[in-house]
Formats: sequence, C-alpha cells, structure tokens
Amino acid sequence: MFDILLYLFENIVNDSAELWVDEGELTKELKKAGFHEDDIYKALMWLEDLADLQSNDIAPFIIGQTALSTRIYTVAETMKLDTECRGFLLFLEQINLLDVATREMVIDRVMELEESQIGLDDLKWVVLMVLFNVPGKEAAFEQMENLVFEEPAGLIH
Repeated sequence: MFDILLYLFENIVNDSAELWVDEGELTKELKKAGFHEDDIYKALMWLEDLADLQSNDIAPFIIGQTALSTRIYTVAETMKLDTECRGFLLFLEQINLLDVATREMVIDRVMELEESQIGLDDLKWVVLMVLFNVPGKEAAFEQMENLVFEEPAGLIH
C-alpha cells in the first residue's frame, strides 16, 4: 500500500500531473502500473481518510494544545515509530514545520500503514503527503521537500 501512495505522490507532485477525479480511471491506471487491486483500495482509503482529517475529525482533540505541550506516545505508536522517528517529529515541531494538528495527522496516517515499523525515510514521505494535502502549509511543504530531497551537508560543528 505504501508503494502505491509513493507512486501517486511522486506522479502527482513531481510530474505536475492533474489530480485524478475519477476513482475508476485511477484504479485502472494503478493496475496498469502493476499494483494489486486490494492494495489500491487500501491506498485510496488512506488518502480519503487523510482528507477527512482536515475537517472536524482532529480539531476536538487538540483544542487548548500549545507548542509547549508534550506528546506522549502510546505503546502501539512507539512500536511503529522508533526513537529516531519520534525525535524527528519533535524536531519538525521545534522548527515550526509541523504544528499540533499536522503532527497528529502525521501520526494518525502512520498508524494506518500496514508496516509494523516505519523508518525515518518513509516517515518523511508521510509528512510530505500530509503537508501537501493541508491548505496553507505550502511553505512548510517546501521546507520539508528540502529535508527529503537534498543531500545532508555534513555534520554541524
């Protein structure tokens, strides 16, 4: 499923392709690309759930949260997101790339992936997908793109 999400994201964002409107046409295109129908359905549901998070689904849970809040991860979340991933999410909050709502959207979407554990590189792609789909986060998306696509400059002394 994650491969399908990456395929869609890379083709939509990097190729500046028009967004697919017809789910049937999109499914046919993904089948033609070699993806299994069950995985296509799961990936499309994942994207639909991401779109739903922008509505009122997440807002009631973060009212009153501030940048000074501490995020406590559940056991399931710590199993899926190792220390490096959780540290990276904290880093993104500290540099104001993620706010409380987008952080929670990222965690929600990670938890819906089928993988038992997600690596840092895959987490970066999920962050990109979330920021791409949230209106008003264009600057954060561009900043995150730099973190994903640019080679590290070396150690900071």
